Amino acid sequence: MSDLRDLYQEVILDHSKKPRNFRVLDGQKAEGYNALCGDRVTVYVEMDGERIKDIAFQGSGCAISKASASMMTAALKGKTREEARVYLEKFHDMVTGKPDELPAELSKLEVFSGVCEFPARVKCATLAWHTLSAVLDGKDEAISTE
Repeated sequence: MSDLRDLYQEVILDHSKKPRNFRVLDGQKAEGYNALCGDRVTVYVEMDGERIKDIAFQGSGCAISKASASMMTAALKGKTREEARVYLEKFHDMVTGKPDELPAELSKLEVFSGVCEFPARVKCATLAWHTLSAVLDGKDEAISTE
C-alpha cells in the first residue's frame, strides 16, 4: 500500500509542478477561491454545443488544488456538459469517502482517493471542479469553498 501512495504522491506532484492545460482560453470562465488555504483558480471552457471543446485553468494554490485542476481539464476535454456533471459528482463522492466506482475514463483521478482522510484537503481537491460547475451553469459570481 505504501508503494501505491508513493505513486499517487508522485502523480500529484508532477501535475502540480507541470500542470496540463494551464493557460487562458477564450470562452466562458468562472473564478474560485478556497479561503482555508488561499487557493485561487479560474476555469475556462469553450463549448461546442453541449460538448466541452476545450478547457483550461489558471491560478495558484497547493499541490492538491493545482493537480486536481490539471487532471480535471485533461479528463473532461471532449465530454458533454452532462458527463462533466456526473464526473464531478463521482469525484466528489470519492474524495469525501463515499464508496462508489469511478467511470473507467476517470480512473487516473483515483490518486485523490486518500484526500478523504484529510477533510480540510477536500476543498483543495474539489475547488476547480466546483468552479467548472459554475461555468457550466453560467454563474458570474466567484465560487468560494466556504
